[in-house]
Amino acid sequence: MEALNVKDLQVAYDRKAVLEQVELSIPKGSLTAIVGPNGAGKSTLIKAILGMLKRSSGQISILGKPYSPKNRNVGYVPQRGSVDWDFPTNALDVILMGRYGHIGWFKRPSKQDIMLAKEALHKLGMADYADRQIRQLSGGQQQRIFLARALVQDAEVYFMDEPFVGVDAKTEKAIIDLLRELKHKGKTVIVVHHDLQTVLEYFDHTLLLNRTVIANGPTEQVFTKDLLQKTYGGTLAFFSPTGDKRVMS
Repeated sequence: MEALNVKDLQVAYDRKAVLEQVELSIPKGSLTAIVGPNGAGKSTLIKAILGMLKRSSGQISILGKPYSPKNRNVGYVPQRGSVDWDFPTNALDVILMGRYGHIGWFKRPSKQDIMLAKEALHKLGMADYADRQIRQLSGGQQQRIFLARALVQDAEVYFMDEPFVGVDAKTEKAIIDLLRELKHKGKTVIVVHHDLQTVLEYFDHTLLLNRTVIANGPTEQVFTKDLLQKTYGGTLAFFSPTGDKRVMS
């Protein structure tokens, strides 16, 4: 079964097309990067799939069924910059929000729910920050809290919008370790990613996007000079995993 299937997706802002005729499928159990230049529609794609943006056309299915916001098998980690970090709540309470699909919005978390939230804090190196107000955390710490919230949701398909942006090397390692653990458990993780240097190392499946799908498939087949050139245009410089600089023109 495919984790995600999209047919003829189109999204427009003020009558200007942002995504056009997007057709794609993502295999279940993959760790997928969505890669493309600024303005390519990467975040828009995720939001349109999840019904956060109105689409002009398109059919979306997740795990073989039309997507519903009530589907607790789908988790979402937004861009850190889109979150109101002044909201008066602490780290543990934010993580427990990931359990609401299991316990309901008007019921108190059980001891099991609290235990799972604390385990997620520990796993992401944040055990000492359970009672800390989220506005008092650094950017990397805030990102870890949102990832912990996704972890306790125990979804089958996760969408993450640039989780590596603005974090230090230690936090980046913690994030990729978590994503690999989710994949090992059979989960599907779909990530908007901007760092071309780490695509080959981190992801087994890649979607190249620039308003429409340029290529979609196993990373070693898709992450090529010709397809990246077609996606980005102009001159593109990046570093291979071996440290050799490559320039595409």
